[in-house]
Amino acid sequence: MKMSLAVMTTLLSLSAIAAQAADAIDPDRIIYAATGDWDKDGSSDLAMLVAPTEGSDEDNAVYIYLNDGRTDRLKLKTVVANKIWGDLIMAGRAPSITALANGSILITTRNDSVGRDRWEQKLTIAYRNFDFAVAGYTYTSYDTLNPDDTTDCDFNVLTGKGMRNGKPIATNGELIFLKDWTDDRGQKVCGVE
Repeated sequence: MKMSLAVMTTLLSLSAIAAQAADAIDPDRIIYAATGDWDKDGSSDLAMLVAPTEGSDEDNAVYIYLNDGRTDRLKLKTVVANKIWGDLIMAGRAPSITALANGSILITTRNDSVGRDRWEQKLTIAYRNFDFAVAGYTYTSYDTLNPDDTTDCDFNVLTGKGMRNGKPIATNGELIFLKDWTDDRGQKVCGVE
């Protein structure tokens, strides 16, 4: 059977559209988004927290887009799947993403509703060496049944210096890209078990 050029062109176009649709993010999965100038080139960039597909046991993904500077189109720079805890199902567990004035990205997770241990964790993400690194880590917590059991920790991951419960702490400074980060790295420095 011979196919006309018009039919073949139409099928190829439909295949390309279907392939793009498969890669598209369902808007209902976008939890939070922020714009800022991540790479400090004067153009507005985008960062999003995206929920996993329904039925998945993964954590949320981080999508970061950079403006290409020539056509003002946002180009996907980084996708880090299964990285950010939280959900919109229960109050007090929603993650958020915010643009900081210095061009960094702040990702906040929290548990303000389940159990006696309540906590908040913040990752400061900065564009370094053409990728996105965890530049800062903050962790606060309290026990709802024991008001004296609290943690207040903040440190610069790049330098390794910070404060834990009002006292200076120091560890080896590292350049750790978001894709390689695990929360237990920061929690260990903060003495969280």
